[in-house]
Amino acid sequence: MSKLVVYLHGFASSSQSEKALMTKAFFQQELPDVELLMPDLPYTPKEAVTAIEQALNGRRPDAVIGSSLGGFLGTYLAEKTGCYAALINPAVAPYELLSQHFGTYHHPVLKQDFKVEPQHMPLLAELEHKPSALDRYLVLLQEGDEVLDYRKAVQFYAGCTVDVQPGGDHSYQGYVNCLPAIVKFCQIA
Repeated sequence: MSKLVVYLHGFASSSQSEKALMTKAFFQQELPDVELLMPDLPYTPKEAVTAIEQALNGRRPDAVIGSSLGGFLGTYLAEKTGCYAALINPAVAPYELLSQHFGTYHHPVLKQDFKVEPQHMPLLAELEHKPSALDRYLVLLQEGDEVLDYRKAVQFYAGCTVDVQPGGDHSYQGYVNCLPAIVKFCQIA
């Protein structure tokens, strides 16, 4: 039976982001027998969780790779299913950051507008889960992240395998070079 991996993009991103496309190309070339799901997530919490559940269709993933808000949702998914998680510059307490970004956002793939509103923040807070199986988390951070404070993730994921790189940015410079380590850590191959 082939392994199942879910890639979760960040806020105001999609399955067509540079990081998502790098992940897809890597899996197609190096792990063609692994099923990679890359759902396009709505930008509202309840709808995003529904989209993840629909993509999984009752199946349990072996691993989740999540970037930024996708890392936050990846933690939720890993805690719910017990799968491995590789998180790239994951959002910690995103309801605090997003409360500064209310408004309408257009999803380029779903071709749909989403309103981020105050009533979404408590729903987002409900999805927050502290990691319980610390040995199942790989957290990749770059100090130069201009969007998120990497130190919050260091604190939140204390006890997990956390790798902090100097410099970089929110997109995680050199991400493609981390994919073999992600695959190894998550026991995908």
